[in-house]
Order: sequence, then C-alpha cells, then structure tokens
Amino acid sequence: MDKRLFWLALGSFTISTEGFVISSLLPDIAGDAGISIPLAGTLITAFALAYAIGTPILATLTGEWDRRRVILWTLVFFVIGNVVAALSSSFELLLIARIIMALSSGLFAATAQGTAVALVDDHHRARAIAVVVGGTTVAVALGAPLGALVAAFAGWRGTFFAIAGLGALVGAILWYRLPRGIVGTKLPLKRRLAAALRPGVMPILLTTALALIGAFSVFSYIAPLAIQSGGLSPIALPGMLLAFGVGAVIGNIAGGQAADRFGATRTVGWSLALSAVMLVMLSVVPTFLPQHIAGPVLMAMMVPWGMVGWAFPPAQASRIIKLAPDAAPIVLSLNASALYLGVALGAVVGGAVLRYGVPADLGLIAAIFPLIGLGVVLAGRWAARPVAVPAE
Repeated sequence: MDKRLFWLALGSFTISTEGFVISSLLPDIAGDAGISIPLAGTLITAFALAYAIGTPILATLTGEWDRRRVILWTLVFFVIGNVVAALSSSFELLLIARIIMALSSGLFAATAQGTAVALVDDHHRARAIAVVVGGTTVAVALGAPLGALVAAFAGWRGTFFAIAGLGALVGAILWYRLPRGIVGTKLPLKRRLAAALRPGVMPILLTTALALIGAFSVFSYIAPLAIQSGGLSPIALPGMLLAFGVGAVIGNIAGGQAADRFGATRTVGWSLALSAVMLVMLSVVPTFLPQHIAGPVLMAMMVPWGMVGWAFPPAQASRIIKLAPDAAPIVLSLNASALYLGVALGAVVGGAVLRYGVPADLGLIAAIFPLIGLGVVLAGRWAARPVAVPAE
C-alpha cells in the first residue's frame, strides 16, 4: 500500500475532526458570544450548507487542475479558517471562518479521493479510497473526543488552534510527498445534476437527507442534552464523543458487511428503524429517569447509537452505486451533498426544538425523520416488486 495514502487519510482525519467536534463546543461559544445555543447552532448549518452546495461547484471548477496544488491550497484555507475562528472577536467572523473551512474541507475530501485512486493501480482503487475515507471514521472515534478534551482545558479557541497546527503539519508533509502532474477530469455541473434524475437516485438522496436530519437534530446539541437533561459535567463530553466514535467504527464495518451479506436495502431499512428507536430513547431516558441515573445511561447509549447510525452510510453508498455503476463518482458526490444538507437541516430542526422546548425533546422530534426515510425505502421496494400477470 502506498504510504502517501495514509498522509491523505491524516488530512481527512484533520478536517473531519473539526466538523464533528463543533457540537461539543457550542455551549462555550454561545456563552462567550452572549447568544443562545440554537443561534450558535447556525455554525453547523452554515458549514453543512456550504459543504453541500460548494463542493460540487468547486470540484467542477478545479477538475482539470493539478491535484497536488488543489490539496495544498485547500489545506492552506482550512488552516486560515481555523486560525480566524480561534482569534475571532465576533460570532459573525466565526461564522465566516466556518464557511471557509467547509468549502476547503469539501474540496479536499473530493480531491483526496481522486488523488488516492491515481496513486495506485486499478486493482487497489477501492482499498485506496477506503484508506482515505477511513480518516473520517477515525476522526469520529478519536479526533472529536480529543478536540473536546483540548477544549475542556484550553477553551474552544484552543481546539481551533490545535486543529490549525495539525492541518499545517499535514500540508507540509503532503507538499513534500505528493507528486506533481496528477490531473483530474473536468465533469460539467450539468452532468452531475443529470445523474440525480436517473430512476431511483432521488429517493436514495432523500433518504440520506432524512437520516442525517434525524441524527444531527440531536448530535448537534449533544452538549445541552448531556449537561442540562442528563446532569453530566462538561468534562464528560469527550467521553460521550469517544463512546459514540467507538460505536461508529463498529457500525461502519458492520454496515458494509451486512450490506454484502443481507442486502444494502435491508441494511438501510434496519439502520433507519433502529436509529428511530435510539432517538426516542434519548428523550425517554432523561425525561423519566433521575439525573444521577439518566446521565450514565445516556453515555452508555452513545455506543449503540453510533453503531446503528454509522451502519447506514456504507449500505446507502452501496445502494446508489448499484443504481449507477457507470457514474459512481458523480452519484457518490451527490449522496455526500445530500448527507451534508441533512446535517444542515438537522441543526435547524434541533435549534427549533430548543427554542420551544427542552433538550430532552430532541430525540422524539428527531425520530420522525428516519421513520419517514424508512417509509421512502419501503415504498421503493414495494414499487419495484414485479407485477403478477393473471393467467388467461
């Protein structure tokens, strides 16, 4: 295996750590800025929207550029965004910094995968992509908890400084290790959008968005759920994120294996159903149990929630590739945009719940969305059933 793939994976780890750690920083950011936590949640919404909309546009514009140059510039802007966030004197400036990070993160992710494929032979392409994408999984398991731990001792600004430092290190290594002259293929934006109109693709994209709306209605505000409703100390947040990350790693592996063994659609259906159950329980536990019991139970629930939630992405990717194997990179990028659109809307939904209710209400509202997604999956299976022709 080409060792340069692991440096690209470290880049994915770095940008994904920033994306996942922000939920644990919202209470401190809101306190320093003198705003509500739901308003601070727009940091997640703006990031996800910029990622979802900006990535396909930037990938189209830079499709024929040297990939080494694109990767290095994305990391430069990512580091700048983190430094600006750490030094920001207003919430508005922090919001702008997160948008810069989102655009650079999305373009890095797309370019890094293409670069990984170019570095290996045809027989190892899937493994190369898996290594680079694996950096995101490790970020969920370790990066986000470590970022939250840094914030517990050095404040939320310290976390942004630490991520900026890691991003600069990765950029320096990739500047030295990546070869020049690797160029991509420019895919017109019209062709990307046309792939969404293929039969069966739009329902899958809708299901992806619904699943992530449900998950991030809660995950975006895991801090107030744990502290206000669960009675946990802020120092427990790194432990909660670590527990979720452990479950995510297990679920990501199990989801891919289950999709191969039992079918991708069946795996997606079970993931959505079990996710809805877990979300409901995240409301039931703090509502009906005393805080000294609810807090530890909520922390323990992070592992199974991470498992059932992260079983979804590999199975869903398998479904959409099966529909359009000749346009796999395009439909996968569309699925990624749907995913981040779901993250953005999830932060909006969760913020609305907190404005009119309490953190313990989050799970009940969030569970509606994976159930709707399950309905879309079942409707698609029903529509695809062969129609019996009566005998004459």
